[in-house]
Amino acid sequence: MAKTLSQQVVVIVGASSGIGRATALEFARRGASVVVAARTVSALDSLVQEIASQGGLALAVPTDVADPEQVRALGERAEARFGRIDTWVNAAAVAVLGRVEDISDAEFDRVMRVNFLGQVHGVHVALPALRRAGGGVIIGISSVEGIRAVPLHGPYTASKWAVRALYDSLRMELAQEGSPIAVTTILPAAIDTPFFEHSRSKLGSMPKPPPPLYAPELVAEAIARAAEHPTREVPVGGAAVGFYVGQRVSPALTDALMSIRRLGKETMRSDRPDNGRDNVDEPMEGLGQVHGNYPGHILRHSVITSLLARTPRPGELLTSVVNRLHSTQAGDKSGGAQSSAVRTE
Repeated sequence: MAKTLSQQVVVIVGASSGIGRATALEFARRGASVVVAARTVSALDSLVQEIASQGGLALAVPTDVADPEQVRALGERAEARFGRIDTWVNAAAVAVLGRVEDISDAEFDRVMRVNFLGQVHGVHVALPALRRAGGGVIIGISSVEGIRAVPLHGPYTASKWAVRALYDSLRMELAQEGSPIAVTTILPAAIDTPFFEHSRSKLGSMPKPPPPLYAPELVAEAIARAAEHPTREVPVGGAAVGFYVGQRVSPALTDALMSIRRLGKETMRSDRPDNGRDNVDEPMEGLGQVHGNYPGHILRHSVITSLLARTPRPGELLTSVVNRLHSTQAGDKSGGAQSSAVRTE
């Protein structure tokens, strides 16, 4: 069982804006000590000040997740300041929107280095830290695009499929060893954050998220719950269920529907001209913000998310049983080895 949030030290990577920033504020509001990481120093500083003004405790560590040495230094700073890490949240991501053939090799490489390898680097630092703490939770932010591909988002979609596979593999490996470390994958639908405004566009205009949009606080609440009550996967937003169903029932039919320009392409193009600014290679300076500038209706509740976040599926329960069996066997072997050592002395 994970610690209550008020007892936890939480590292949040990608905390300068959007989901990561909302998550840091949510954890701090619930009494956790938070370590916030991102590339934009000014945004991290404003976040720490906001948390401190509300009575919370936070440490900012500027970090580019594409650099494993910087991620390693982040973990060291967190443990040096607070003594341990209980939950690690991987939320950093960038995007380039356009047709696959219009996106360069270097742009594909950068998206994968941040979105996928950045989470790999986080896992490599989090695992030994969580073992030193006696257990904990790794939470990775994938996307509904980790379930179902969409047009004009090839690098991002590919990275989120890779992220989901990474955590599936890790989850099974930890169960095999009976580890007290849990792994939860978060699968948000379209969220009202500055993410699309920070993306690089090859669409001839500023990109926009396709409706319906959900509030980032909804994702932050799901992440905070997973830190106390981890489950395998948590889709956020009822629209996520449509991605699940479409991919399970008929991927080919979903391909056809999303190939219709009005459904697949036009929903991602805004009527604003592209300003040529993005955070793919360099951070965008500013104080950071949780919400984007979407002019339409934002959904702030999701019954589907509430139900799925609180209801473990049969397969999850079975995996937990396997984990406990392996943990017991490991404990028996350890105890036997210690007894043997005592007898031979």
